[in-house]
Amino acid sequence: MLIIGNGYVITRDPERPYLENGAVVIDGTEICGIGRSDEMRAAHPDAEWIDAAGGVIMPGLINAHTHIYSGLARGLAIAGNNPTNFLEVLEGTWWAIDRKLDLDGTRASAYATILDCIRDGVTTIFDHHASFGEIPGSLFAIKDVAAELGIRACLCYEVSERDGEEKTEQGIRENAEFAKWAREADDAMIKAMFGGHALFTISDHTFEKMVEANNGMTGFHIHVAEGMNDVYDSLRNYGCRPVNRLLYNGILGEKTLLGHCIHVSPAEMDIIKETGTMVVNNPESNMGNAVGCAPVLQMMQKGILVGMGTDAYTHDMLESLKVFLIIQRHQAALPNVAWGEDMQMLFVNNRAIAEKYFGRTLGILKEGAAADVIVMDYKPFTPFSDENIDGHMLFGMMGRNCRTTVINGRVVYKDREFIGIDEEKINAWTMEQSKKLWGALNHRVY
Repeated sequence: MLIIGNGYVITRDPERPYLENGAVVIDGTEICGIGRSDEMRAAHPDAEWIDAAGGVIMPGLINAHTHIYSGLARGLAIAGNNPTNFLEVLEGTWWAIDRKLDLDGTRASAYATILDCIRDGVTTIFDHHASFGEIPGSLFAIKDVAAELGIRACLCYEVSERDGEEKTEQGIRENAEFAKWAREADDAMIKAMFGGHALFTISDHTFEKMVEANNGMTGFHIHVAEGMNDVYDSLRNYGCRPVNRLLYNGILGEKTLLGHCIHVSPAEMDIIKETGTMVVNNPESNMGNAVGCAPVLQMMQKGILVGMGTDAYTHDMLESLKVFLIIQRHQAALPNVAWGEDMQMLFVNNRAIAEKYFGRTLGILKEGAAADVIVMDYKPFTPFSDENIDGHMLFGMMGRNCRTTVINGRVVYKDREFIGIDEEKINAWTMEQSKKLWGALNHRVY
């Protein structure tokens, strides 16, 4: 048994949102009690104690869309790459990288990404992988790293025709084989989706193959209308808009997650709503790629379940929380919108998305919920209470405030040190894989 106490407890449970000097009690993989620190310690005198030291105790964060394959790109410059539009960003940067990723590169990317997530208090990720240099076994390689480091992960491979028929078939098989494994393993920590890249890289014939290979095992995780390329391609070659194409091909549904949805029409939003399909917004990545501002406020007004991801631009969900607010206000030219939607996306909708896949109560501190708990170093210098928690989080906290991360009852990061993980050894090996990748991209030795 484990007690995390002596801190401000933010539960995200509307029935009991806040405790001034509280503690969370963990038994195995579940939360079994929440209350005052002194009362919880008295009730469980033999439990292991983690001192929050007056910080904030809160649920682990959920990232509904990221890309492990970009994990080795930090600081990278590819010679001759100077993109002026979104397609050039894809071709010159991300497709160039994933074409050079072998299984070791994929493993190294997973180590780099997951360690950063844990440092930033992220306990659950939905990853959308691409490694066209070596596709077979890539999801299983990521699964092994996720299990070793202890994060909760839902994985898929992005099917795309951009590198020819053989790679397309390999991507479909990797998704299907991993989805079958996940269904049979029934692992509480690892789940599967069926991935697809942007619609302009997938024909209807390939969609048909994807649906057949999936055979109802899981939902789809696919990029939609991130750039105008999807819209032009769908209208020009299929006579309809992107979301209509997905509807006609049997891709939409209550377990399908659409990434981005920046250039969707009101009619497309209605289709998304009526099919119960989910959407995930990635505000910083959208700004960085100069592709536009997603109509999230309109989608949420229609009742669409919209979650928050990072697209791997960052692993800090609180950073994305901040950026979502300002881009939506900038777009609307109104300084009084998006606050409620911002908080709902990260702390309510991401939980709903994750629970559809993991089948457990996540992203909340209450009895019976999964024991995903983080401690943030945050000492307020203005009044702090249940009335202004969100304001403190939005304007005061960052992911790097995280000092302790517990996932599924396992202490993986304590007082800014990884537990049972040789970080130096992992970093040294990851560095070698980074040099190998960078050398292949730039035809030089690093």
